[in-house]
Amino acid sequence: MDGSIYAGTLARYLLTSGMVALLCLGVYGLLKLLHAREETAAGYALITPWLAGFLVFTAGPILASLGLSFTSYDLFTAPKWVGLENYRWLFTDILDFWPSVKLTLAYAFLSVPLGVVGSLLVALLLSIDVRGIGTYRTVYYLPAVLPEVSVALLWRWIFNSEAGLLNVVCRPLFRLLGLGKPDWFGDPRFVLPAFVIMSIWGIFGINMVVFLAAIKNVPKVLYEAAEIDGAGPLAKFWSVTFPQISPVVLLQVIMGIIGALQIFTVAMFARPTSAAGRFMNQLVYERGFLQLKMGEASAIAWALFIIILGLTLLVFRSSSAWVYYEAEVRK
Repeated sequence: MDGSIYAGTLARYLLTSGMVALLCLGVYGLLKLLHAREETAAGYALITPWLAGFLVFTAGPILASLGLSFTSYDLFTAPKWVGLENYRWLFTDILDFWPSVKLTLAYAFLSVPLGVVGSLLVALLLSIDVRGIGTYRTVYYLPAVLPEVSVALLWRWIFNSEAGLLNVVCRPLFRLLGLGKPDWFGDPRFVLPAFVIMSIWGIFGINMVVFLAAIKNVPKVLYEAAEIDGAGPLAKFWSVTFPQISPVVLLQVIMGIIGALQIFTVAMFARPTSAAGRFMNQLVYERGFLQLKMGEASAIAWALFIIILGLTLLVFRSSSAWVYYEAEVRK
């Protein structure tokens, strides 16, 4: 095979690497000129590639989207300033935006507690030392390495209204409830329950491993002291295990909220009926890349950011009542 087809890629790679190296050396030299300590200059020089990438590929687009949210922009003509018009549309649109907010928040409020509690219960089971526990832990971790797109397509087949596994297995129960064959993604009544059921998949994988690590890190001496005091399994969990892992629970709740509110890939490949509303990230994609209304898409994205920030701050505010830190001194 002609190696020349790789020459351009290799040249660009070497050029980029050289520019990054020169940037690091420049930062190091500048800090030394400013009489910074050797360790400080070397530290900032080493994190310069990450800082540059963050500023160019993350902070820059974030600030650009904020500016675009005050404009009318279709990707082909220059942005036109419209002030708060895009945000006014958010508060007056009752066909797209508010159903999207309702669906996204409902999904988050149902799926996050289910995911956190489920992950914790699975981790408690896998923390028991029994024969073959390593195999069980490996099996339960496998969902973390499966592609999200493949999982979404698999769930779509499972929820198929005619030949889906769920409808076939649960047919007697559905008949008893008078549901017939639920059209999970075609009937607005079943779209949210379908996505909540799919979220159960998230109790395995990374979240379970994080909880398992926290549980295994609880000092055994605390359990021994509780047993001496006559505590049973449930009392040991509430008095020892949960307080010790409560910072991890806080982390999982916050990350769960952020992940649930940003659901996108599964929703796009499951293709639920639009009559049930769209998740907010779906609406951002449709407005921005299908309808070419980048200003409105940016406004929706910032509205989603504000919702995530508000819920995160509420969780942090409540954490003082249920999160325990060993080094903390409460008055």
